[in-house]
Amino acid sequence: MLVEVLFWVFASVLAISALAMITVRNPVHAALLLVLCFFTSASIWLLIEAEFLAVVLILVYVGAVMVLFLFVVMMLDINIEEVRARVTRYALFGGLVAGVVVFEIVSVVWTRSLGLDVTAGAQPLPADYSNTAELGKLLYTQYVYAFELAAVLLLIAIVAAISLTMRKRAGLKQQNVAKQVAVRREDRIRIIKMPAEGAAKEEKAP
Repeated sequence: MLVEVLFWVFASVLAISALAMITVRNPVHAALLLVLCFFTSASIWLLIEAEFLAVVLILVYVGAVMVLFLFVVMMLDINIEEVRARVTRYALFGGLVAGVVVFEIVSVVWTRSLGLDVTAGAQPLPADYSNTAELGKLLYTQYVYAFELAAVLLLIAIVAAISLTMRKRAGLKQQNVAKQVAVRREDRIRIIKMPAEGAAKEEKAP
């Protein structure tokens, strides 16, 4: 009973925050509302014992993606009026995507209302069951080659991004660590001995 009450509370917060996110005018407020959506979704996943997905959602999206998104929004000078003018261009596509999402949600609710249980025949899980441990066993045993391939692809993407960023361009100043380490004091500083101001005035006086 408590789980159902918490689910409906979290679901209501998620729906309200999602609607507010797409209706607010300030992009920073929209980003913060999206963070609230992520935290609420993670809470719902914890209720259905999907701890790994909940932790990944918070660490990856809230801890990395949304921080970067907020940084970009705060640094860029976004013209809100110009953005609103462009919304009408994508209204048809946005309505189509929203219709597909609503159709999927209604289909799931309608299927459950018919009494069809997709988990029928599933074996009950023990009390000490951990889906995170089972997911780790699958990743490093049955899907270890696919996991390593994905890691290699991500590494290639990182190296390619760094190579594109550090490529030589006209007028680009690059750091030469070897020259910086081999520099000497005599190459950078010249010590000049000058007489004191009072002594110079005495020498000029007759």
